[in-house]
Formats: sequence, structure tokens, C-alpha cells
Amino acid sequence: MRIRSTTVMALVTALAVSACGGGSGGGGGAPVVAPDQQQQGQNEINPVPRDQIPDGGDLRWPLDQLPDNFNRNQVDGTLGVNGEVMSALMPGAHRTLPDATVEVDTDYFTSIELTSSEPQTITYTLRPEAAWDDGTPITWRDLQAQWQALNGSNPAFLVASTTGYEDIASVERGADDKQAVVTFARVFSEWRSLFSPIYPASTNTDPAVFNSGWINAVPTSAGPFRFETVDTTAQTITLARNEKWWADRPKLDRIIFRVVERGALADALANNEIDWYSIGSDVNLFARAQTIPGTEIRQAVEPRYNHITFGGAPGAPLADPALRRAVARAIDRQAIARALIGQIVPETTPLGNYIYVQGSRNYVDHSQVVAFDPAASAAALDQLGWTSPGAGQVRTNNGRPLTLRLVTDAGNPITERVTALVRSQLAAAGIGVELVQAAAGDFFDQYVTPGNFDMVTFGWEGTPFPVTSTRNVYSTTGEQNYGHIGTPEIDALYDQAIRELDDARRIELGQQIDQLLWQEMPQLPLYQSTGAYAVRSTVANYGAPGFASVDYADIGFVG
Repeated sequence: MRIRSTTVMALVTALAVSACGGGSGGGGGAPVVAPDQQQQGQNEINPVPRDQIPDGGDLRWPLDQLPDNFNRNQVDGTLGVNGEVMSALMPGAHRTLPDATVEVDTDYFTSIELTSSEPQTITYTLRPEAAWDDGTPITWRDLQAQWQALNGSNPAFLVASTTGYEDIASVERGADDKQAVVTFARVFSEWRSLFSPIYPASTNTDPAVFNSGWINAVPTSAGPFRFETVDTTAQTITLARNEKWWADRPKLDRIIFRVVERGALADALANNEIDWYSIGSDVNLFARAQTIPGTEIRQAVEPRYNHITFGGAPGAPLADPALRRAVARAIDRQAIARALIGQIVPETTPLGNYIYVQGSRNYVDHSQVVAFDPAASAAALDQLGWTSPGAGQVRTNNGRPLTLRLVTDAGNPITERVTALVRSQLAAAGIGVELVQAAAGDFFDQYVTPGNFDMVTFGWEGTPFPVTSTRNVYSTTGEQNYGHIGTPEIDALYDQAIRELDDARRIELGQQIDQLLWQEMPQLPLYQSTGAYAVRSTVANYGAPGFASVDYADIGFVG
């Protein structure tokens, strides 16, 4: 599946979701630990002090596809692969630590402080030397322009999310051009999610540049690396060390991103064409990683999971939540998890919370309402008028067959396995499945984003801001609510949670939202990634990041 990201939820293809792990490769491997049993707050990146890493080298980084749009704040820029590329290039206010907490990104800001609670006011002070690669200083005007572009006031800006920005009353100059004073009209509890990433004012003041100026191009950046080339024919992106970078000098000369088919990843690593790969829900990739000389399996719990999103717009076959629950009860999530990753993670269990993933201290399983129960599913379908003509036949209601369009990304072996299991399980319940296999370039644009499906399989990647990021998916006005499923009650709880500064109360509201979501069934979570990667053993300060941000300047090679 694919992943999308920013402070909105990230979309991923099923294959991109790492779902296994272990010890060092090149033979043997420690047992893989399920995410609900892993220790929070850790990652596995082969940490090496910067002064022990020699300068030089190219990190060959595999991608599932090239980003559709390098503007991560634009609606088409939320693919997870875009975050992998652009996080090396663009500034942000905060970075995430392994325990999913955040801290000020001191590469760009000297301080970010809550300077007033009534009204809520945040003062952002930029580093004096922070500048865009074209020589323009990064100033308060960049933050102001981003707020104006993302607050929803101008529909010409096709934004990924307005959450948080819509609550700001003003962004003004502080003590000088390097200070921005952000004043909120309404309290926004997860304010640290804002301004990560930051794009230049020249982008955020022109809808044409915002929407199209970052397609196959990066006009300017301000990170440890700079954009060198994108080759859409060779399917590569090359970043080079940014000699204008004012913070710690990057150890690598270049990062070369290259699209590699999932089935070819192990051969590419063995042939020294790439330096790592995400193992995903693929037993073969896991087994191959253990046999490739000089390769380690690095693992850390991460907030990625596979799921099925339901299409529930008015008039759609699955518009009725009772029908969605009946369909969900016919799907054996444990069997799917066991079939996909049981050989790798014997103790795996399906994900049971929409808001808080396994590995989070706030994780509680609320999924019992749709526990696999063929008899209960059959009874519910009968009650809803979907009667069975006989064993092995599709149920009908007033002559209409209960046949659902399941959209998947073509050529994805993991999706193919999930799809085969789902089709078989639903067939046993008298539910037909019409399979639609979408080409990689059409999967999101032609099917997911416009809601052109009854069911669709892909993955989500969470953020350290569970209320902010999931609101965009599950509220009725969310830009990423692709299934068009939601209720005023859920919206109201989100509105409360997003204004609640007390952490305990906000978590309580999040759990209430989750319980309502299991009744509404906007999607059916399947299994969570265990965050395992096959990595060349000489790679330092990179591997299984878990919840943490990647420090691109510190990545390098050691002997």
C-alpha cells in the first residue's frame, strides 16, 4: 500500500508498510517483536558520533514511486515518499523524538514559546542565518504567507489540510524580521504540529505556484541537502550536500532516490544498487535480508498500518454504517495478519484503535464491536434485507446484488494477498467483490482522492499529533476523508479535543472518538507495521527510525 504524510495522516501502499524485523542479517535473526509488545521510545539506527563518521559517500535510497507534487502542503503532495525526500530539504518548527514527543528544531529556530494563553500566542524566533538557497532570508513573512495559504480563506489554494491554520487570527512581525508572533482566534491544542514543513512566501502567495510550481521541481529549499535533479524517465531524484547549510555539515555527498519495484528490492540490495529497504509485509524480503552479506535487520515500532477504507457517500452501496459493520464482521483480520506476517511476527494482533496506534502509551483496543463473527454478520445482513439465494451465491436486496468494488494498486504482491483473503472471506458471507486494479500513477488521483471505490486498500502513517492528523481523515469536512463517512457527533468531539489543552482530557476525548468510529466503520484497520528494515551494516545513524524524525546531516558510512 502507499503512504501519505505531513501533519495530516500519511498515505502508503501496502508494500511500504514495514511489518517485520529481527536481529542482524547475513544469516540468523532475533525473533521479531509485535508492536504492542515493543518498548516505546527507542529506535535502531546504528548511532555513531558525528566525529567518527568520515565525509563522503552516496546513500542509495529506494522509493515506491516518485512524488506527485513536491509541495507537501498541497493536496497531491501527501504521499509518504514525498516526506522522505523533502524532509532533507525544507525547514520545520519541530522534530519528533523516538518516544513520539517533539522538540524545537534548533537548526531553524532559536526558540518557540507559548508567550500568552489568553489569547493563545506563540512566538517563533528564527536563527539569524536561516535562509533559502536562493539567498532570501527565512523571515516572519514566510510563516505569515503559509498561514494565509493554508487557513482555507482562499479556495484557489488546494491544500492538504486547514487544521490549526484556520484557528489563527494573525501572524505578525515580532522584535525583527526573524521573529513571528502567531496569535490564535481559538485555542488549538496541538499547535506544535504547525509550520512543519515551511515553504517560502513566494510559493504561498501564488495559488498557481502553490498547486503546480512544485511538480517535478523544487524552486528553492533550505536544508542540509539541496535539490539537484529529478529524472522521470530513470525514476530517480538526486540531492547533493548543501554547501550553504549553516548547521552541522552533512556527512554524505549525495542522497540518490530511486524507484525500485518491491519484488526487486532484495536483488538491488544484494547487487549494491541500494543501501537499505523496508521489509514490509513480505516474508521473502525478510528471508532474503538474512542471507545478504553485510546486511542487518533494524527494527523499531512505528506508526504505520494497513487497512481497508470504505466508501460511504450518500447513495453508495456502503452508505449504511450497519451494512459496513456487517461486512467488517465477515472479514477475519487475525487470519489476514497471520497470513501476511505470522511467519515473521508470531504474536501479531490486528490494530484496534483509529487514534492511538500500538506502541503508544494511550493504545486501547476498542474493535470488539466488529470482531470476526460470520454468524453475526449473516444475521445482520438478513436483517438489512440482503438475503442469500443459496450457498456460494451473492446476496441480493430487491434484485440488487451485494457486489462491492475493491480498488487496489496493480502489481503489488502484498495487496494481492490481502485482496485474495478478503474476497474469499466475503464470498463465504455471500458478498461479491469486483476487483479494480489501478495503475500506480492512477491509484490515488483517479480512485482514492475522488472516492471512486466501495473498498480500497492502502496504508496510513500517523504523527505525534493524533487528534490533528486523524481529524483530517474522520471529520465530515476533512480533506482526507476519502470515504465521505462521518457524523456531527464525531465532529463535535474533534472540535472539543482540538481546543483541549489538558493532555489527560484530550486523550479521554480521543478514546471517545475512537469508540464512535468503530460504530461508524469509516475503515477497517488490519495490522500495524513492526518497523523493520534491511540495512547495509556500514550505514550509520539511519535504519529503523520508529517515531523519530530522520537527521539527514548525520547519516553516513563507517567501516
